[in-house]
Amino acid sequence: MSRIFCIPGIIFLTCALVLGIIVSVSLPFLPAIDFVRVHFGSGVAATNGDAMTELRFGIWAPCFYNTNGERTCFSAGHGYSISIANQQKTANVIIGSSWTRGLAVHPVATAVTFVAFCMSFSAHHAVTLVASLTSFLAAFLTLIAFAIDIALYAFVHHEIGKLPDVSSTTRTSAAFWMTFVTLILLLLAGCTVCFGRRKDRMSGAASYPMSSVNKGSFFSRFPRFRRN
Repeated sequence: MSRIFCIPGIIFLTCALVLGIIVSVSLPFLPAIDFVRVHFGSGVAATNGDAMTELRFGIWAPCFYNTNGERTCFSAGHGYSISIANQQKTANVIIGSSWTRGLAVHPVATAVTFVAFCMSFSAHHAVTLVASLTSFLAAFLTLIAFAIDIALYAFVHHEIGKLPDVSSTTRTSAAFWMTFVTLILLLLAGCTVCFGRRKDRMSGAASYPMSSVNKGSFFSRFPRFRRN
């Protein structure tokens, strides 16, 4: 593939892969990388008997901060659920595992991105074509993951709003927007590889020399007349 397209494609895939790895690690291993955050203002919510002022949702576990600013994360696991109650414990809502299980699509999309990244270094046309298709596949999986993130945010926002006497703010967080950037980078990477292949085909077709036209006379085509 043409180097003018190859290098940007590799750069896009590299950035997408790094972001995907960071997002895939998420909570509880990276405290700042979460998808949805709930800040509790004047009202303090309680979960499992522990007061908290902030709740964060990651791929593998939720984490919350108490009134002293101390962070506590639940046991890491896929598809967790969490119960949130108001301070008086007169009402509670449950964020079920059906809303968090889909977050595991992020590591799958990252794995496909890694495959596309490895293939992008090849100079073989068939491999670069597969790299382009793999990039689009990773982008499709990332789009699904991003849709799951949006659904989680909407559900958490709706459920927290049902708690009485609780002042709260639900916002998207770092991993949410990193996923969106990863999606854009993967689309750019796939398109870049496609443009590179098209340029190579066009340059290859232009490299074939056109047959020269014999501008001699009609009789010069016959050896007998040329000798005379």
